[in-house]
Amino acid sequence: MSGDPQIRRVREHHNLSQQDVCGRSGIDVATYSRIEQGHSSPKLDTLIRIADALGVPLADLVR
Repeated sequence: MSGDPQIRRVREHHNLSQQDVCGRSGIDVATYSRIEQGHSSPKLDTLIRIADALGVPLADLVR
């Protein structure tokens, strides 16, 4: 998965900012932004942290 507009859609659906997700997941804002923009491919553990921060199953992010 290279970057992910799906992650952004889920985040926006939950009315969360990037800063909200980063605060909940412990991921650096710049790193998270690169993931959403498709400039970085997250590792599985990072995706799990993002899914947890968004309160959704991991499968919702990788559709």
